[in-house]
Amino acid sequence: MSPSHVAARPARILLTGFEPFGGDGHNPSWPAAQEAARTLRAQGMDAVAERLPCTFGGSTEALEQALTEHRPGIVIACGLAGGRAQVAVERVAVNLQDARIPDNAGCQPAGRPVDDAGPAAYFSTLPVKRVLAALDGARIPAELSLSAGSFVCNHVFYEVMHRAGARGSSVRRAGFIHLPWDERAPRRAADAEPWPTLPAADLARALVIAAQEAARPASGVPDLEIPGGALY
Repeated sequence: MSPSHVAARPARILLTGFEPFGGDGHNPSWPAAQEAARTLRAQGMDAVAERLPCTFGGSTEALEQALTEHRPGIVIACGLAGGRAQVAVERVAVNLQDARIPDNAGCQPAGRPVDDAGPAAYFSTLPVKRVLAALDGARIPAELSLSAGSFVCNHVFYEVMHRAGARGSSVRRAGFIHLPWDERAPRRAADAEPWPTLPAADLARALVIAAQEAARPASGVPDLEIPGGALY
């Protein structure tokens, strides 16, 4: 059979989440990534999940290992944004490490680049507006975000996009999604408002929807041509 008659192999999807950080005992990004990968596999898609350490150096090493081992076509990294009430589909990774708190290895860079020779920023190659529309359709609170911060989440987002654009990379679409707390959000001080939360099932479902949209053929138009910016 000629190559033109052989069905293209579906792209492998790599989902990453983080270990807990900042003294918390839970990080909803990791169970969400695991559950999303299980759901995608049950749907017949090729999906794997990997947990990354919440450290600047360690996350880079773990990411490189995962990319080498799995050779994914799609990468969706995710992390916790405690305080946000919605799933945040990130659009821009910036070349900046500026940590408000130390990472889990005690590293706290201030105003350093992720890559001394890298560009100032990378844009997600996920169809972010299609993802947002699909999340809205599924009644999962979601928003487009123009900042992934300057901690380890942004660091991993930048590293993913840097490697996705490298020669010989298997990755054709990649990006980052921030998740709010789930039902296991830690308690806050008595005078503080509780953390905004979404059900853990909805967090995993959001990642499944993002992966499905990323795997969908572009049909000549990579994303929806609808406004999605911000005034400030």
